[in-house]
Amino acid sequence: MSDKKTILSFEVFPPKKEDEFENAFATMDQLAKLKPAFISVTYGAGGSRSKKTVQIADHIQNKLGITALAHLTCVGNKKEDIDRVCEELVAANVTNVLALRGDRPKDMTDEQFESRDFAYASQLVSYLKQKGGFTLYGACYPEKHFEAMSTRADLMHLKEKVEAGATELITQLFMNNDVFYDFCEKALAAGITVPIHAGIMPITSAKQVATTISLSGTSIPKAFSDLVARYGETPEDMRKAGIDYAIRQMQDLIDGGVDGVHIYSMNKPKMTAEIVSALSI
Repeated sequence: MSDKKTILSFEVFPPKKEDEFENAFATMDQLAKLKPAFISVTYGAGGSRSKKTVQIADHIQNKLGITALAHLTCVGNKKEDIDRVCEELVAANVTNVLALRGDRPKDMTDEQFESRDFAYASQLVSYLKQKGGFTLYGACYPEKHFEAMSTRADLMHLKEKVEAGATELITQLFMNNDVFYDFCEKALAAGITVPIHAGIMPITSAKQVATTISLSGTSIPKAFSDLVARYGETPEDMRKAGIDYAIRQMQDLIDGGVDGVHIYSMNKPKMTAEIVSALSI
């Protein structure tokens, strides 16, 4: 067991509709009681919900007194769009940004995709670094980004992102801690020394396996496959088993002294509270 203190953080998403903000704020209020180091707020596809991201981040930062980390994607944004969102963030006193390329919007043409102002997240990081005033985070992929030619190439791109100005990294979700530990060793060997937060998403239904996990490209360990085979048809049992798996996964990471554990909370404060209360940290 390591004596190093691991920090906990959460990810949330903004509401899709204006009339859902009251519930969203209530969710943030409940998550804040768990005292995370920071709460990150996702960004709609192609920036479709950027104002909602700023509003939720504003509430977290200024009403709840917890550091807000605003996601900012560039795949569907021009420089002027990025500038506008940055102005909104600064006005809201939100200065921590997770700079992402983001997923290509379904309605984006090949011509639009090839002519975008920022081809890679590292370019967005560099642009925001030059603007100044932001603390920049980047994303990383323990099992390699699906577009990368190789693990080594992916690490080299990650190093470029760090050299461009990303001071901390948050991983894509993973289900096998050995994969994360191996990734951290390779990152360190490549000269990447910034803190790396382990992204963990509790999988509490069989449906999530077919959607969230398959879309992320995350491998599924046999231990979890067996769990789904045993409990997948009984929702409440599957929920309990999925939460227990996530707790054991996180506790192992904490005992191993990782920099941070970033819980993909899916805006579920009850589930997140169950997990946090069970952790020894």
